[in-house]
Amino acid sequence: MKRFSSLSLVLAALACGLSPLAQAITPAEQLAGYTAQAGAPAQPTRGQQLFTTQHGKKWSCSSCHTATPTVDGKHASTGKVIAPLAPAFNPERFADTAKTEKWFRRNCKDVMGRECTPAEKSDVLAWLLTLKR
Repeated sequence: MKRFSSLSLVLAALACGLSPLAQAITPAEQLAGYTAQAGAPAQPTRGQQLFTTQHGKKWSCSSCHTATPTVDGKHASTGKVIAPLAPAFNPERFADTAKTEKWFRRNCKDVMGRECTPAEKSDVLAWLLTLKR
């Protein structure tokens, strides 16, 4: 019985730890999270402006993702093809919180020289969600 109890605890712990990874998240759910963290509603027009403007570095988000990220982009220095960023044109975008955070962190540092704020993330994502087929 003790053996069964220990095994049950281990399996329960694993299930709890893995369940968030197994759950799909939608771009709208991620937007709601960033908006809550920002404490203010997202502003899509501000997101588009942030996306297309250079910020202290020589790049903008649109340098690689194009000004209308509904088509493939290309990395500005490596030339690597980048799939569309807008979720309506690429359902894999913003479907995994860890990936979203990884790429926001990396790309914001490349473009702005710092991490993006939750408000900036919510604004950009809100704008990307306005781009429809």
